[in-house]
Amino acid sequence: MDVLERIDQQVKGNPVVIYMKGTPDFPSCGFSSRAAEALKACGQPFAFVNVLADPEIFQNLPRYADWPTFPQIYIEGELVGGCDITLELFQKGELKPMIEQAVAKAG
Repeated sequence: MDVLERIDQQVKGNPVVIYMKGTPDFPSCGFSSRAAEALKACGQPFAFVNVLADPEIFQNLPRYADWPTFPQIYIEGELVGGCDITLELFQKGELKPMIEQAVAKAG
C-alpha cells in the first residue's frame, strides 16, 4: 500500500489522531509533548503515530495535507493544525468539544 494511502486510512479511520515525534507517554520533542498533553487533558481516547518510528510517514506526511511540521493533529479526517493551533483551541475551551463530538460520532 502506498504511504499516502496508509496515512489517509489512519486519518479517516480514527476520530482523533496525532502524528508526533515519540508517543504521548514518551514524547521526543517539546511541541509533540505539549500537543499530546492538550489532547490527553480532553479526556477522550485518541490515536497516535510516532513519525520517528516510520520514516516513510515522516518523509511523506507533510505532502498529505501540505503542512510542513510535526506534530499534526487530525479530527474527523480534517487537519486541525500543529502544536500552537491545538494549544490555542484548548485554552479557548474549543478543543474538548471538538474531540468529544468526533469520538461520539465514531462510537
